[in-house]
Amino acid sequence: MKIAIISPNPNHLQDMRKVLEARSHAVSLFEGGKSRMQWAVEKAAPELLLVDGMCCDPHELTLVEKLTLQHPGVAVVLLCAMQTPEFLIHAMRAGVREVLPSPAEPAALEAAVERIAVKMAGSMVRSPGRVVAFMPCKGGSGATFLATNIAHQLARERSVLLIDLNLQFGDALSYVSDLRATSTMADVARDISRLDASLLAASVTRVSPGLSILPAPDDLSRALDVKAEHIDALLQVATAQYDFVLFDLGPRLDTIAIRVLDRADRIFPVLQPSLPHIRNVTRLMHVFKSLGYAPGKVELLVNRSAGGGEIGLSDMRRSLVGATLTVVPDGGKDVDASINRGVPLAEMARGSALARRLAEIAHALSPQKEAAPGFIGRLFRRA
Repeated sequence: MKIAIISPNPNHLQDMRKVLEARSHAVSLFEGGKSRMQWAVEKAAPELLLVDGMCCDPHELTLVEKLTLQHPGVAVVLLCAMQTPEFLIHAMRAGVREVLPSPAEPAALEAAVERIAVKMAGSMVRSPGRVVAFMPCKGGSGATFLATNIAHQLARERSVLLIDLNLQFGDALSYVSDLRATSTMADVARDISRLDASLLAASVTRVSPGLSILPAPDDLSRALDVKAEHIDALLQVATAQYDFVLFDLGPRLDTIAIRVLDRADRIFPVLQPSLPHIRNVTRLMHVFKSLGYAPGKVELLVNRSAGGGEIGLSDMRRSLVGATLTVVPDGGKDVDASINRGVPLAEMARGSALARRLAEIAHALSPQKEAAPGFIGRLFRRA
């Protein structure tokens, strides 16, 4: 790979050259600061530009953004003595691939360059992640609890991104974590033209090694920043990075929701055993039919089913002829405690009937474990 390095420190330049030339990279050195970036790119025509000596002031990134817009084929890596979360996010939005400490440790430098080389060579071949959508048939159905906790179960063995598209009142992150988000879906929408794997990674909140969440915006007015056309660009990047991309949708069937549902491999409408929920899901199923969704794409999750109520599972099956129903038992006080503490149910009440059922749903969704189409339906049809 052709690499250009800019640094005000001659020792840093020589140290990095030794590391990279030992890996057979062609290296050009430029002593100076960030103002030499444009000149270095025009002179050396590198595939990768390493810029050493950047500080943590986001305003310094203006020149970087200008460069990445003019030369989209050049990967830019910054080396900074000090880094802040705000600076990292602004750097990714400016088109920077990675940010490393300065001076760079040889192993970290080699690994970063190798990652970029692999991406440029197009050798990161993997099956695209599966898209799963959870949608409440009525407010208060428990769709967010099921989406977040099933995501947590999947993330034990898979890489999972949960996107909160209940744009005005979404709070999916709080169901499984007490972390505060530094970026939201509205921020990603604003920079959708620059979205790549690095920017997405900088925008999500990492709840666990396998689970990341892209929260809904805190400011209600910013929900308007998210458009239906953003979904395709988001999924193009997300499905290349994660085994599963889960959407927690709001109760509105708008253009954004329909764009997600069109792209989803599986759709889980969530309802409770009550007449208003049955009425709403009946309307929803008619819409799905008009949109041409295959019957096996949709599976109803009957939440908080305790048995003995006025409307039983047999009544729901008679009302929803042809629909596949999966019963999710009532978790009672365990669910309340899980939500109030922001701790996944599996970490609080692993042996409960609800926790076991959520684990079974996650297990059935896994491509490695799925024996045949409709497996999850056959697994629970006896419930």
